[in-house]
Amino acid sequence: MIVDTLALVGTGLIGGSFALALKQAGAVREVLGVGRSPARLTVARELGLIDRAVGWDEAGQADCILLALPVGETEVTLRNLAPHLKAGAIVTDAGSTKANVVEAARAALGGRFADFVPGHPIAGSEQSGPGAARADLFRGKRVVLTPQTDTRAEAVATMRMLWEAAGAQVETLDAALHDRIFAAVSHLPHLAAFALVDELAQRADGDAFFRFAASGFRDFTRIAGSSPEMWRDIALANREALLTELDAYVTALQALRSAVSAEDAEALLAIFSRAREARNHWAHKKP
Repeated sequence: MIVDTLALVGTGLIGGSFALALKQAGAVREVLGVGRSPARLTVARELGLIDRAVGWDEAGQADCILLALPVGETEVTLRNLAPHLKAGAIVTDAGSTKANVVEAARAALGGRFADFVPGHPIAGSEQSGPGAARADLFRGKRVVLTPQTDTRAEAVATMRMLWEAAGAQVETLDAALHDRIFAAVSHLPHLAAFALVDELAQRADGDAFFRFAASGFRDFTRIAGSSPEMWRDIALANREALLTELDAYVTALQALRSAVSAEDAEALLAIFSRAREARNHWAHKKP
């Protein structure tokens, strides 16, 4: 057993899967759940994700508290939790942006910031809620930790052990570098999928387009089924890095448009060939 008690603030896909994996691994004895929705907490308890629903006071007495919620809610959540934290309690998160989360944690936790370990599991699904949780979600997947110079080393070590017990491969990154990378490889693709689906849906004859859409469209737009609230918060939280990537993508699309317009077959073939080679190289690398 790595920790005696784990508290989840957010009992959906990420939080619920973390709890299930740790229970299966025998890494935690009891899991507590905190949330705004009693009905959702009841479902989480019925599914075995949590053992009990509790308030902030009891959640703060857990050995480890995971925030699995939209990044925009980080600071207010930590302010609710901070007065109740017991000595040595570790607080961590699963947000897709890190620099803003670190800033929010410093503001909310004050002298307890050293116990905060910023984290980002690179695993998920377009599905959400307690019913989507599964024990193998993190198996073989990467989890990025972005500890600060004043983060307590023992807290980082414990979080590494917990994520490894859940089956994940743990790496550390600078928070700013993390946000730059994920603006390009995660946040931009989500925005592109949302934009394409929304543009087609706004057409007067949009139903006809969706009726004939097949597997390529389904694969490309799968992530447009993700939580709008979560991705709104991510887009705003990682604004600067995301704007840079959007500008680069628009430039790439303009180059494609120019090649199509000019009937430049060689330019199109060069772009497509480079992309195919890069994609195949990435796809065949070991995780």
